[in-house]
Amino acid sequence: MASTELAEQLGLTAMAVRQHLYALQAEKLVVSEDRPVPLGRPAKYWGLTREADRLFPDAYAELSVALIDAMGDAFGTAGVDRVLASRCMRQREEYTKQIPATAPLQEKLRLLARIRTEEGYMAEVKAGSEDSWLLVENHCPICAAATVCQGFCSTELELFRSVLGPEVSIEREEHIVSGDRRCAYRAQGKGEGEAERLGEGRRGKGERKKGRVIGGVEGR
Repeated sequence: MASTELAEQLGLTAMAVRQHLYALQAEKLVVSEDRPVPLGRPAKYWGLTREADRLFPDAYAELSVALIDAMGDAFGTAGVDRVLASRCMRQREEYTKQIPATAPLQEKLRLLARIRTEEGYMAEVKAGSEDSWLLVENHCPICAAATVCQGFCSTELELFRSVLGPEVSIEREEHIVSGDRRCAYRAQGKGEGEAERLGEGRRGKGERKKGRVIGGVEGR
C-alpha cells in the first residue's frame, strides 16, 4: 500500500506516515518496493515482513496445532487428510458462490483476492509476464497450523485450481511456510484463446505495466 493511501485512511499527512514507515523499516517490520506509474517517478509501496507477524498474533494458533496433533493420534494420517478434504470442499462451495465460472480470469482472481483478504490473507493481484497474473498473499493467518500440517497448503492449491476452472493453470511460486516473505501463485489461461482474451483485457485497462496491483480489496 502506498503511503498516501495509508495517510488518507489514518487521517494523517503523507509526510507523517512516511516518517513512521521509515522507522518501522529500520526495525525490519516493513519493506518497500518501487512500482511504475503512468506519470512521474515510481511510487513506493509498503508491505509487512515476516518479522511483523509477531505483531499480528494468529487466533487460536496453539489450539489449532494441538487439535491437529490430537486428530493425528486418534485417527492417523488418513483421518487428518479426510478432515482437510472436507474443509476444502466447504471452502470450494463458498468460493464458487461468489466467483462466477464464466467470468474472465482477471475478474476471478480479483474476487478470489477479496475473499482471501476477508479471511485474513491480505491478498492482492498483480499483472505478471506473458499474459499471466500473480495472486499474492502477504499474510498467512493459519501459518502455525500449516507449518505442522502441510496438507493445509496442498488442499489450498487444489482449492484455487477448482474455483478458477480447468482452463486456468495456477502454480505456487513463493511459500511462507518454506521461509518466503509471502505466498505467491502464478495464474495463466491454458491455450492461446485465453491468452488473447487476457491481453485484450489488459490493453482495455490502459496498458498496465508489469508488477502494478490490479485487484484486491478497495481501500488497500
